[in-house]
Amino acid sequence: MENIKFSDWNKLDLRVGKILKAENIEGADKLYKINVDLGKEKRTLVAGLKPYYKPEELKNKICIVFTNLEPRKIKGIDSQGMILAAVSTDETSVKLLQPDREIELGSRIR
Repeated sequence: MENIKFSDWNKLDLRVGKILKAENIEGADKLYKINVDLGKEKRTLVAGLKPYYKPEELKNKICIVFTNLEPRKIKGIDSQGMILAAVSTDETSVKLLQPDREIELGSRIR
């Protein structure tokens, strides 16, 4: 992996969010349409979490969202960020990243 400068790290806007709802996307084996509350705003994301979580397991889960990632249309849905997760080396296990204690939605990760 290539090292990055601290100024590049500072460009990332990572925020604490809460998953309000995860919905199946027609024709997508791995993707969910996810609604996230970031405190002062709500966003729609598309995330490849279907092999690892059921929709009801994601509801109300606290997560970390990469909020200033360039929006992208995936399966016809405008994805407005990315949920961060830890992924095992063999990619058989995926776990959402979250703060170790309760904190206000929208709090910045730094």
